[in-house]
Amino acid sequence: MVKQLIAKLFILIILGVTRTVLANDFIIDDRQSGSLKSNLGIEWRVVTDRVMGGISSGKLALDRYKGRDCLRMQGDVSTENNGGFVQIALSLSDQDHFDAAAFAGIVMEVAGNNEDYNLHLRTSDLEFPWQSYRASFKATSDWQTLRIPFADLVAYKTTQKFRPNRLKRIGLVGIGRDFKADLCLASIHFYSEDN
Repeated sequence: MVKQLIAKLFILIILGVTRTVLANDFIIDDRQSGSLKSNLGIEWRVVTDRVMGGISSGKLALDRYKGRDCLRMQGDVSTENNGGFVQIALSLSDQDHFDAAAFAGIVMEVAGNNEDYNLHLRTSDLEFPWQSYRASFKATSDWQTLRIPFADLVAYKTTQKFRPNRLKRIGLVGIGRDFKADLCLASIHFYSEDN
């Protein structure tokens, strides 16, 4: 009987520790890999509107900007041929989805060319490639830390409610107008309400 109580207590302690760990920030990418791989072991990739007949061009490179290692997305966004985006994207899991329900949002360190960009999140609830949950931000020429709560995301071309426990992909996107994209990402994390 005592052994069973100790075993149950041990399980409760482990569950408490797990909840504590889940409540802290979760690093998606802090640029320590020295490659295009994130901390998740999955590579970032560049996607442009050419997948749907547009003419935007983009590239993704490892770089160093103002003393920080970063991923750098550069390209020309063009609205010709019904296009208009350049994106760096990261799948969050090689499974169906990633459960981020323990977190309140995303915090990232970015710098750029003083243009507006979007954060796009996709979940396994979305059927079409143009659907996402979005937030806009300005990438200033100096490094800045941006905190984007899940509650501030705007559903785009979907009536599905955003469910963080079904996340599939993160994208940082230059979109919607003709401009030169130049965006650097030094880190990206999920954050909890406590942090």
